[in-house]
Amino acid sequence: MKRRTFLQVIGAGSAALAARPLFAATEKTDQFFIFIHASGGWDVTLWADPRNERKGLVEPASTDNTDLAPLAKWKSTKLDGDTDTFEILEAGALRFGPGIGELIDLHDRLTVVNGLAMNTVSHPDGTAFSCTGRHLAGGRSPAASIDVALTNELGTGQLLPDVAIGFPAAYVGDHLDRRAIPLRVASAGTIAKSLARSDAYLNERDRAAITALLTDEAQTLAAKSVYPETFDRIASQEDALPHLLGNELKTAFTPQALQAAYPQLDYKAKNLGAGALGAAFAVEAMKRNLIRCLGFSLGGLDTHNQNYKQHAHTQQELFGTIASLVKLLDATPHPTRRGAKLADHTHLLVFSDFCRTPQINLSGGRDHYPNNSALVISPRFVAGKAFGKTDLEQVLPADAGLGFSDGARPIAPPDLLATFLAAFAIDPRKYLRDGEVVKQMLKA
Repeated sequence: MKRRTFLQVIGAGSAALAARPLFAATEKTDQFFIFIHASGGWDVTLWADPRNERKGLVEPASTDNTDLAPLAKWKSTKLDGDTDTFEILEAGALRFGPGIGELIDLHDRLTVVNGLAMNTVSHPDGTAFSCTGRHLAGGRSPAASIDVALTNELGTGQLLPDVAIGFPAAYVGDHLDRRAIPLRVASAGTIAKSLARSDAYLNERDRAAITALLTDEAQTLAAKSVYPETFDRIASQEDALPHLLGNELKTAFTPQALQAAYPQLDYKAKNLGAGALGAAFAVEAMKRNLIRCLGFSLGGLDTHNQNYKQHAHTQQELFGTIASLVKLLDATPHPTRRGAKLADHTHLLVFSDFCRTPQINLSGGRDHYPNNSALVISPRFVAGKAFGKTDLEQVLPADAGLGFSDGARPIAPPDLLATFLAAFAIDPRKYLRDGEVVKQMLKA
């Protein structure tokens, strides 16, 4: 046991030691992970926690404040007088608002988490809290994000271990493998450009010879070093370089090639077209077994003013992109498991900064609110069920009734992240200061 680990165990106390679960994650895995940031803060009353009554502070979506044409999944019911609001959509044990769009057809694969206690109404802080389990410290994230944690445990052997396309990935911690540093790009269209190299001074054959020489040197140093793993990692990176810079990958990842390969995705969606390209890249890269984790953003949800009228449309675009992505995973063979499909071994977590106020403001929009919902699509989670809840009137997080060790309380982002890590036999305490595994969410 390393000295730091020993001190952490002693500091936790004997009671915590006795209750400590056994985790045995290994780097060998055939699982893939997709993290989607629905940036801007969504209105949960339109999809995950539907409210169609004026109760407490709630001003539900209606013909007075929502643009209905064309808006799928809106079934009218009377609110007051002649004002129409939506009927709540029943899907098995789940209840949705019209913002869920076409994703409702996959309801039996969805795990919904409601009443997430955000404790912030700041975009940067809410985003960091959702993907790291920690609030910002001095404007910076004090912990690694969920994608980096999973890459560090399960993905360092991949050619592109972690790709963050406009995604708030955070590489923080001296215990992390350098190969877990995410490749951060603004859009999927720039990935092919980042792999391109000029032949003005060196051609592909020259580069292959140089990387072979550097690989041999690293392996020689590893045999003599007190810390051979450092040079082994360098050798693996050098050995991977010619594969990354080959023409095959550069051609496959251009926007034109991705759109042609996956025409099912809506690349012309008003707010989310660029995000659809990220979804296409995810499928192509997983099909080639190049990545372990991919994060991308789908935006357009920050609706403080009259553009709230478009919020339901934006949600339907967002969830429509996710539905198309899941269907593509269903139709794509797994690269290393014969007879399996990608969907059997791919795990999605979708989150936002926070939610929007239940009341309409004077500008016809909704503002920031310290509540949230999240969505998991994973074969390892109990599907077709919602966990957590909000109060009856003001739509604030309420006791989730899950028997947390620290008493009655709502679910918080660290709990969701801890549960996600535990689903893959990773000890959450290696990456999270807070959070408790919600065993009820996980399949036995």
